[in-house]
Amino acid sequence: MPGISDTEEKEAIKEVSTTLEQSHITETKPVLETDHLGHIVSGKRLVDDITVCVQKGEVLAVVGPSGSGKSSFLRLLNRLDEPTSGTVYLEGQDYRQIPPRELRRRMGLVTQTPYLFPGTIADNLRFGPRQQGKDLPEETITFLLDQVGLADRAKSDVANLSGGEAQRVSLARAIANSPAVLLMDEPTSALDEEAKEEVEALILQIVQQNALTCLIVSHDLAQAARIASRVMMVKAGRLEKIGLAREVIHVESNFY
Repeated sequence: MPGISDTEEKEAIKEVSTTLEQSHITETKPVLETDHLGHIVSGKRLVDDITVCVQKGEVLAVVGPSGSGKSSFLRLLNRLDEPTSGTVYLEGQDYRQIPPRELRRRMGLVTQTPYLFPGTIADNLRFGPRQQGKDLPEETITFLLDQVGLADRAKSDVANLSGGEAQRVSLARAIANSPAVLLMDEPTSALDEEAKEEVEALILQIVQQNALTCLIVSHDLAQAARIASRVMMVKAGRLEKIGLAREVIHVESNFY
């Protein structure tokens, strides 16, 4: 490097290297992190010392045999149940410092059976924002329903929806709160095969369009392979294995 001394050159290289390293750390900082998370009920350890990091835009599938603690783990993430040990960090903040209502806005939950409020689809989408003192504009409702394939259905009564349509509304309602993380507990297990495939495609589309981090509990290894970039295998409440979807599923496919 002409015009500068060896010492100045070394300092310049060091500065660039430090900047790149800090940039890398910022880019890879997890959106969601569990730190030795555990949950005991009546002496039974449902979740046992689970530590995992999930990056922005990542889809992580939580799989395992029935009763292994998959749903119990998911319920701890937005404090539907309280951990008996460890904690969770959301965007670097200990979630015990976040008011529960705010936490559940930032970590949307879609359950196996969609629980919709009586009224119209639009009423359901407005519910979450209204809890924050916000009124969801008509154009936002239209945009959300278009995302889930229910355009022009804002005034439809939820009592008249099919199972697949109700799950789509549940997805749109979660997205209406502008979450950072989307938690999904067996979201397609109650649907027929056609509706299941439609909702799977919809989940991937919504995650990509909204740059969401997503954790999805599934008993279906094939579904996990289709949807997730990584898979964590839970057995007896413990994190047994975590890695790329194709690698974990290949190893575990004979378990079921």
